[in-house]
Amino acid sequence: MKVCVYCASIETIPEHYPALAADVGREIAARGWELVSGGGLRSMMGAVATAARAGGARTTGVIPRSMVEREWADLDSDELLVTETMRERKALMEARADAFLALPGGLGTCEELFEVWTSGYLGMHGKPVVLLDPDGHWTGLLDWVRGLGERGFVTPDAIARLVVTTDVAAALDACGAGVPVPPSTV
Repeated sequence: MKVCVYCASIETIPEHYPALAADVGREIAARGWELVSGGGLRSMMGAVATAARAGGARTTGVIPRSMVEREWADLDSDELLVTETMRERKALMEARADAFLALPGGLGTCEELFEVWTSGYLGMHGKPVVLLDPDGHWTGLLDWVRGLGERGFVTPDAIARLVVTTDVAAALDACGAGVPVPPSTV
């Protein structure tokens, strides 16, 4: 099982977020799974990969050349794939993964989450999309999406396609469980 983890790489965040990412990396390793990540060495992105490797997991980092040139690359990755663009990066991460797990993050994490969530709902992939939100980081965003649903802009099936969890084990269990059954088919 290969899990693609989306998370922050900015260093100005509170320390409990990199600790959460390290917990995810350790749990991926404990399950004998592999990590696919954005290939960065800082903050949450670096913490998840470092902890996964320390536990014996194989890690694949996918990073744009411009970030390598800024010395942001996790050169300890078992496999480091360098792309020319962010779009190529995301496509390669998606192709390499069996499931997607978003941790707390900023604009980049939101963008990655929305892309795999939408493409999954549209039938472009059949992989689970999971959001780990132990402290309400994503509450405002989720409330907004539910509001879109109430106004008819998002279907219940699309909303149900995202599995929201609050702890690491439940998040990885959801990654391994496959895509949830939409309410319209129940």
